[in-house]
Parts: sequence; structure tokens; C-alpha cells
Amino acid sequence: MNKSKTSNRGKVFVISGPAGAGKTTLINRLEKEFPHKVVESISCTTRKKRVGEESKKHYYFLSRAEFIELKNGGAFLEWAEVFGNLYGTLKSEVDRICHAGKHAFLVIDVQGAEQLMGRIQANFIFISPPSMEELRSRLESRHTESREAIEERLKWAKEELAKSCDFDYTICNNDLETAYEELKTLCGLVNQDGEK
Repeated sequence: MNKSKTSNRGKVFVISGPAGAGKTTLINRLEKEFPHKVVESISCTTRKKRVGEESKKHYYFLSRAEFIELKNGGAFLEWAEVFGNLYGTLKSEVDRICHAGKHAFLVIDVQGAEQLMGRIQANFIFISPPSMEELRSRLESRHTESREAIEERLKWAKEELAKSCDFDYTICNNDLETAYEELKTLCGLVNQDGEK
């Protein structure tokens, strides 16, 4: 019996939450444990590369003009401007992943997630920190931003946390192992009989 192409199509999971909540850490673990099922969609951005980041692995790093050209051409599922930088998810990136039968994980900010709600079939998962104090500690320990930038992110985080009720699920990342197990279960990625 032939299965239709759509039955083999992967699902879309939108993972959102404040910077420092642990979104990337959780998705990196999923990709490592389930490499044949989980792929993080690579977003486009106009921000500068951080130390250790690679183009086409962490982001597609674009000039503002290149980004706007893609936006005007309708290439993005969603896009947002965050702290003066543009971020966007390419339709072609998500289609490529899903057509390969893998699950596309979009790690995006709340603005982007809100654009997608009601427009695409996806599971919307909000990752929250256990407290604002812990979030501050995580942001400071990354050593990637100035004190002013951290304060701006914390202010923005309060607004994002207020929107967590708009998501299908919320995971509080108080303990990484617990949050990871909860995410695996929500995504239907719990191993059976030791198989991955």
C-alpha cells in the first residue's frame, strides 16, 4: 500500500520564549538524540555573528538590503525586528525539512510566533525561565551582551512571559533534564524499546 507524500511529511514545532530561557540548548539536545527526526530551521538575521557562530549552520547572516529583498519577495513565513536586527524564517527552509519527513523546529521570538498562530499548522511551545532572577543570571553568564542590552532583554522578557498563555504548551525550564523530558514527550519523541 502506498502512503501519500503528505503522510510522510514532518510536523512543525514553534519554540519560543525569552532569550536565556534555554530554547537553543533544548533543541540542540533533541537534534543530537534524534538526528533522523529533528531539524532546527535555520533563520535569517541581519545581526553580527557571535564568536563561534557559522553562516548556514547557526543562521543565514544577511545584509539588511538582502533581508528586505527576501521579505519583499514573500520568502518568509514570519519575520520580526528585535533590538534593531531583523530575523526571519524562510518558507523554503521549513518546506525542505518537512518534505524530507523530518520535524522542523522553529526557534523564534514571540513576535514571530504570534505571526504564525492561526496561519500554519504547528505546535506552539513556550519555554519559560523559573524566575526573572535566574533569567538575568543566565544572560549574564553568556558574556555576549552589554549590561544595557541585558536590561533591555529582561524588560522585553516580561512582555513575552505575559504572552505565554497564547501558546499550546508552556515548559518551565527550572531543571534542564525535566524540561528536556517534557519537550520530548510533547513532541512525540519518546524512545520505544531503546530505539531512536
